[in-house]
Amino acid sequence: MSGKNIFKKQNNVFALISKVAFLFVLFQTVFATNIKAQFKIDAELRNRSEFRDGYAKLSSRGSTPAFLVTQRTRVVFSYESEDLKIKFTPQDVRIWGDDSKITLAGSNGNNASIDLFEGFADFKIGKNSWLAVGRQQLVYDNQSILSNANWNQNGISSDAVLLKLKLSGWNIHIAGSWNTAQQAATDNFYPTDRYKSINFLWINRQFNGHFKLSFIHVAAGRTQTDTTNNINFRQTTGIYTTYKNGNFSFWGDAYYQFGKSQTGKKASAMLLDVEAGYKLKSFTPGIGFSYISGNSKTGNSMTTDHLYEPIYRSRHAFNGFIDYYTNYSKQTANGGLADFYGFLDFVPSKTVSIRNKLHFFQLAETNPGTPTNKNLGVENDLVVKFKFSEWGQLEGGYLFYVPTSTLKTIQNVPNGKFSQFVYLQLTIAPILFKNELKKM
Repeated sequence: MSGKNIFKKQNNVFALISKVAFLFVLFQTVFATNIKAQFKIDAELRNRSEFRDGYAKLSSRGSTPAFLVTQRTRVVFSYESEDLKIKFTPQDVRIWGDDSKITLAGSNGNNASIDLFEGFADFKIGKNSWLAVGRQQLVYDNQSILSNANWNQNGISSDAVLLKLKLSGWNIHIAGSWNTAQQAATDNFYPTDRYKSINFLWINRQFNGHFKLSFIHVAAGRTQTDTTNNINFRQTTGIYTTYKNGNFSFWGDAYYQFGKSQTGKKASAMLLDVEAGYKLKSFTPGIGFSYISGNSKTGNSMTTDHLYEPIYRSRHAFNGFIDYYTNYSKQTANGGLADFYGFLDFVPSKTVSIRNKLHFFQLAETNPGTPTNKNLGVENDLVVKFKFSEWGQLEGGYLFYVPTSTLKTIQNVPNGKFSQFVYLQLTIAPILFKNELKKM
């Protein structure tokens, strides 16, 4: 793509953003006397500097650490009245310096990286029900199944239809989606590394000031191959609960998967998370355990797939910030994962928080593709957050991993050295404009 076309594409996007903002303001101005509404423009600029010397994969002797800066830029236009909500979020994600060389003279132009993160309408269809249609974030409970993967600068949003009901203290959400890569005249082909369809039922209730319970069932389908129409659905069902009383807090979830794997094999897998903490003034120590079932057999001898599929689980938040366990099939050689951890939170003031979390990782199962020793090693994550303003936060982390020979074998890094990861993240998220109009 030529530099002229790149700039033209980005200028068109910015022109579209300006038009949307103008239309929102015009809409409120014209109908101000008839409705009670709010129009708001938010912005987010998130820069993260990363020193990678073993991030996502063990560092090996002779390798040179990488240093990079990524940036996410979002503008959020939102309109809300008594029976209608509209949200429009264009976003740009880039690496500093990802410019494409245009001429031999050394001219540079930006790689076009602007897209639409959110664009949906949420409107009232009854006394206690709403319908959201379009590209939206689907974030539920502790994000153990459906999340926005916020560590990733791109994040996750979904094209879906979502019905929301409130019935006698119960929250009920029903969603459906159908993804297509192009406007084809025939066939339902879709890449196997993405979900062709995700559909779910979520039921939630706060029983009292201490106890909350959620039930969820997800039907997630993927095509069997990139060039076949057959879609295999894996069913996930289970519960999430939280309990807090005084200084004690607890949360846990348990999910069972059945149906068919992407390749068409019978699925039978499970996920279990539990965590408890106790606050002692400024300190909160706690312990937790995460279990992701795996396969003890591989190849033709495996008739049932016991490896849990994480759907849109927030991997970074659960199994170590150094991100060695985000693809369970590849990174555990189908063995699954057991994560025993302890943490200590320290909050010395309203603006500063510190967390240190120590993980002890093991394979859930061994199989012909893994070593016989289940131990994978130890990871320590130290994260400090400083909220210096209502619109600004600075976050820094230092992470290191001490691997075992089992992990070195699985990652094929026999000459591994000390692996570490350092990051510094600045988030600026101000409200640029807010206008509330009351019904007249």
